[in-house]
Amino acid sequence: MGNKINPLGFRLGFTQNHYSLWFEERDYSEDLREDERIYNCIENYVKHIKSSINSSYGGITRIEILKQTELISVNIYIAFVDLFIEKKAPRKKEKMEELRKEVQKMLVQSMLNSVNRELVISIEKVDTPYREPKVLAEYIALQLKERVEIRKIMKKAIQLAEKADVEGVKIKIKGRLNGIERARKESAMKGRVPLQTLRAKIDYCYYAVQTVYGVLGIKIWIFV
Repeated sequence: MGNKINPLGFRLGFTQNHYSLWFEERDYSEDLREDERIYNCIENYVKHIKSSINSSYGGITRIEILKQTELISVNIYIAFVDLFIEKKAPRKKEKMEELRKEVQKMLVQSMLNSVNRELVISIEKVDTPYREPKVLAEYIALQLKERVEIRKIMKKAIQLAEKADVEGVKIKIKGRLNGIERARKESAMKGRVPLQTLRAKIDYCYYAVQTVYGVLGIKIWIFV
């Protein structure tokens, strides 16, 4: 069972909380689609910034959404703040306002329920980036695009996680590795990763990367 269920959903109510908090009696599907569009809008905006400054890291670890009667609060947890916001304070306010307008514009165009609600977006920096599985996955994806040897990539990623003081890390990469015709998978593990223990705080990420050989899938479990 531990291999067939998302480790985050498996631990809801124990060591994991919901990333979206709201209540809806009638239009649940609309609110769910609205959350997805907010996520996609923020991700696309960060990708646009990355391409404009020639950066390979996005650094968004998670996005939390809190919906109230007259307010939508979006909290973005990001590892590399300097890539998303300039150091100068006026430029920082411009970036935040530009992002807020992009999300608000998307809500208006989609004719969703939250058009008349106030939108507040805030950013929090993650102190230990390589403790987050999505940041590690982005690092691995960048190395895969550069055609670095698979075992070398996973060894370096595990070293980065160990420096972040984690209890254990497990990495799986699957697809046409190194361009061979037949798909296969490679895995590496260091420390303990107790997937069946509900009390264990496990962070998990699935990340797909497009390479010249096709799409490769990356799965990372981190025992915090």
